[in-house]
Amino acid sequence: MSLISYLTKIHFADDVLEVALQAEIGMLGARRPMIVTDRRLVASGLVERVLDAAAKSAEVTLFDKFPSNPTEFACRTALSMFQGNDCDLLIAFGGGGAIDLAKATGILARHEGALAAYAAVEGGIARIRNPLPPIIAIPTTAGTGSEVSPTAIIIMEDGRKLAFVSSRLIPSVAICDPTLTLDMPPELTASTGMDAVTHCIETYIALGYNPPADGIALDGLRRAAANIERAVQKGGDLDARREMMAAAMNGALALQKGLGGVHAMSYALGAFGSDDLDHGTLNAVLLPHALEFNAPAVAHRYEALTRTFGLFGGSGPGRKLPQTISRLTERLGMPSSLSRLGIGPDVLRRAASCAERDHTNSTNPRRARAGDYFELMRAAL
Repeated sequence: MSLISYLTKIHFADDVLEVALQAEIGMLGARRPMIVTDRRLVASGLVERVLDAAAKSAEVTLFDKFPSNPTEFACRTALSMFQGNDCDLLIAFGGGGAIDLAKATGILARHEGALAAYAAVEGGIARIRNPLPPIIAIPTTAGTGSEVSPTAIIIMEDGRKLAFVSSRLIPSVAICDPTLTLDMPPELTASTGMDAVTHCIETYIALGYNPPADGIALDGLRRAAANIERAVQKGGDLDARREMMAAAMNGALALQKGLGGVHAMSYALGAFGSDDLDHGTLNAVLLPHALEFNAPAVAHRYEALTRTFGLFGGSGPGRKLPQTISRLTERLGMPSSLSRLGIGPDVLRRAASCAERDHTNSTNPRRARAGDYFELMRAAL
């Protein structure tokens, strides 16, 4: 069976895209779906598969005016097209950004007022009350797991990078077809893969009692530890691609337990840095530092995580978890510092204050204030 029911309905199989999409459009009774994607995927020809499958039973609108990261302006533009064409279904096709844009468009379609009012830091979690238009999420990367998560990250017009969190943001259906990730370049494979690794680790050590989420997170980390290097080095290895997509899915399924300081800092730096800062790469740089900080509160959980890496030769005898992560990112050829990403000391104070207020800070296993985040990011420079 390729069907999983946990937080949502998930089709997970090789070459399942067309069959699953046609079936789900029919079950949802949609007649006017809008595909949310980017022009890179249009140029690659992959979007044609989605268009052909959806057009067999519906009149399709294509929205491909998607920047490198989802913005508030792009959400409003997508909303105008969605409403102008009387659409009744959102099909998000792409990386986590495309899926997040579809989610935020859904918020605007069913709620009044400014989008920022529904952000987590603005008390917006309780304001997302109305059901969104149905969303079918089809990931073409293996990292964010946005296809099964209750979160969307949007860059606002005032420069803030805000998180929107609600169970209503979990897509109605996820279609996970690993063959769609075979052409991902090595750099993107590494960064999205480390995003999945970070999700698995942060959810496992986050505050709260959630045994199913813990088990799912550990399983996701096991799959990522065994396959991330192979996926980067041999992009056409379908087995590795399949396992990385499963790891990304697992990391996001566990998000209901919460994240922590890595994401608090990463979101903050994403708001104050350049628009093209890669979220997964930021996580990879910051993760070892956050693990060192959190050790006094949760080191007892590091043994299982380190052992998981050790099963696949990723951790030597006596090596600590932060060292294991640093060695992995080094082998993946990823940057090891914030300065290599073009981040200077001038933004750290503002980012630290923002990180303290971020919703992910509330589930970090050790209480962290702005001063703590400033020192962690300064150490990562």
